[in-house]
Amino acid sequence: MPKTEFRIHPATRPGHVHHTVADLDRQVEFYQEVVGLALHWREGATAGLGVGNEDLLRLTEVRSARRYRGTTGLYHFAILLPERRELARAIGRLFTLRYPNYPTDHIMTKTTYLDDPEGNNIELYTESPEDGTMTIVNGIPEARRADGNLSDGREPLDVEALFRELAPDDRLDEPMPPDTKMGHFHLYVGDLDKSMHFYHDVLGFDNMGMTRSFRMGMVSAGGYHHHIGFNTWVGEGAPPPPPDALGLRYFSFVLPNKTELERVVERIQQAGIVIEQTENGLRVRDPSQNGVVLTHRATE
Repeated sequence: MPKTEFRIHPATRPGHVHHTVADLDRQVEFYQEVVGLALHWREGATAGLGVGNEDLLRLTEVRSARRYRGTTGLYHFAILLPERRELARAIGRLFTLRYPNYPTDHIMTKTTYLDDPEGNNIELYTESPEDGTMTIVNGIPEARRADGNLSDGREPLDVEALFRELAPDDRLDEPMPPDTKMGHFHLYVGDLDKSMHFYHDVLGFDNMGMTRSFRMGMVSAGGYHHHIGFNTWVGEGAPPPPPDALGLRYFSFVLPNKTELERVVERIQQAGIVIEQTENGLRVRDPSQNGVVLTHRATE
């Protein structure tokens, strides 16, 4: 399909991610007590969690599911907190619980990474553009502090400075605030070029850069630094996971209205890509068979 200037609407935003899990009770408890999400609903083997509005995370239990390595799927999903104080509360809760996590300074964002009990990776982060930028220059990632000095963009986070954002009476066990949202998704894929073609040329996300030396690409809607990252860190040509795998079922994006969704659907159809109608929205699969659900409203 020839390249055009087709672009997805800039107000398109990440929705929720849906995982297959082996132990729903344990996972729900973890996401409430450790991460700070609230249980929105639970029906049979499926539950939805978030911060009181739309779901950010859905979990469906398949007791026989198992973890596979070396396959495509989700590297991590990233929850975006509204300010440094809330990230400080989140990391403080993890420290209090002695839950392993890895606070990292990406310069333009402050973050920590952790795994849930079944090995799904989570990023908790907040924006910090006042501290500098991270861009791709000539195919190489470049982080530059506000004073102009270069950084590798993966430095240890100054946790003591972050904790100074907290007030003495701030409680660490409170849920995440209602303005928390899904920030981005980062995928394992089998081919960078095919992935960029799908997300940029077909779906219309902005190409935010490809760094072959780092084996990673990024796309977004509306010029955000990235709503989707994808990498070949598990290997070029990595296969999709088997049907009984733990982890990603799909991740979702919400377009601002039905008309904008129909524009994208027409584009997908022109590319000859199969669209599946599901109760959560329209599902397509990228070249690595990662499921993407598109909707024009947040699903209930």
